[in-house]
Amino acid sequence: MAEPQLSVRSARARDLARRLARRENRSIADIVERALESYEIRATGREPASRFYERISATCGTDIDLEAVIRENRKAHTGPEL
Repeated sequence: MAEPQLSVRSARARDLARRLARRENRSIADIVERALESYEIRATGREPASRFYERISATCGTDIDLEAVIRENRKAHTGPEL
């Protein structure tokens, strides 16, 4: 079965996609898919995970070792009282 194709009527868009594909050593389809995914993220207001973690790291300023926090506060259960 043939792959679905995207028809681009804009010569400028086609040339830009070709240039980027050549420079990035990727297929034109991959360049267009990545560009559309990026646009979708920006348009819907979602931020990528990498940017979210950078923002959280910048505002909190410290890394927390969750394993250490859990170990510190862990208390053995004495079992049911009979």
